[in-house]
Amino acid sequence: MALAYISIGSNLGNRFAYLQQGINACSDNIGSVHAISTILETPAVGFDGNPFLNACFSIKTTLTASNLMQELLAIETKHGRIRSTTVGYQNRTLDLDLLFYDDLVLNEAILTLPHPAMEKRRFVLQPLAEIAPNKVHPILGKTITLLLAECSDNTELNAITQTLLHPLYANIKQHDFICIEGIIGSGKTTLAKTLAAKLGYKTLQERFADNPFLPKFYRKPKRFAFPLELSFLADRFKQINEEAEQLDLFQSGVVSDYHMSKSLVFAQNTLSEDEYPLFKQLFELMSRSANQPTLCIYLRQTPMRAKDNIKKRGRSYEQQIAIEYLEKLATGYDQHLPFLRTQMTVVEVDVSDLDFVLHSNDLDELVHRVNAQLDASA
Repeated sequence: MALAYISIGSNLGNRFAYLQQGINACSDNIGSVHAISTILETPAVGFDGNPFLNACFSIKTTLTASNLMQELLAIETKHGRIRSTTVGYQNRTLDLDLLFYDDLVLNEAILTLPHPAMEKRRFVLQPLAEIAPNKVHPILGKTITLLLAECSDNTELNAITQTLLHPLYANIKQHDFICIEGIIGSGKTTLAKTLAAKLGYKTLQERFADNPFLPKFYRKPKRFAFPLELSFLADRFKQINEEAEQLDLFQSGVVSDYHMSKSLVFAQNTLSEDEYPLFKQLFELMSRSANQPTLCIYLRQTPMRAKDNIKKRGRSYEQQIAIEYLEKLATGYDQHLPFLRTQMTVVEVDVSDLDFVLHSNDLDELVHRVNAQLDASA
């Protein structure tokens, strides 16, 4: 397995779309995309042409360097790149340049590695330094960060706000309203924030910190269970519908760290037998007019590890939560999932062996597990 670094650019047509399509094609035909830089807009260098969008990405591959280069050329051609025998630079729909292939040094007819003269081009070095600052040029013996600092190229570079989507997230991106569910301490909020950042979506986070009944409930569960669950239900309903009124939010997409129906799961465990039916009636009335996600990612976490996560995040009022309560919630969610499946696509991901907070590879694995289920249900 080799790690290759590729520069990608376009200055014709829908430039951003060509960049995204190029990365997607590399993911399909070459290997696993690892990191993607910010996009820079730059003037055409060396000829009178349209401005370019440029970026860099890294990819892990089992292809040889020569075969990789052949695949890049084929992807360019498939996406409308027309090569001319005219000497000099030209406009292009898609440009894919192989910068590094591990530390291989090569000088052949169709391929020179590292890419020649890359150290003179700021539009290559700047995005490359973003994803591989400590990568050492095998001939010059200098890091990319140092090469960028020494580069005399003063071409104007402007970062754009659009970000290229990692191919891993393409399936998930088909849903513009996603919710994350799981027992307390399963990582819902962390994943919601991370997914939203990856997808360019906004987050919808439960406002538990503003609920005055929550600390009281943990001290006196029977006394404060009903006002707690009712206040959460009202706030969830209000928050979802307030956000829905902001049409621009749902045009860009949203990831929520809860689904409104979690109120039923918690209420079943906290309310008395005569309180729960009344609460359920209220829920059904309110939920009919609430906007619903199209995808739910359920994080299956063990109560013991969830308890450890709760301890680590240090919310004082949560430290009294018992393992037995988490076990009841886990059982409640198991019973509730069939209902959720009637409302939307639900994928269950066992995260008991993952730490997607500390390890990016674990986040990738989580998304792989989500994709596997989405592909199976397609």
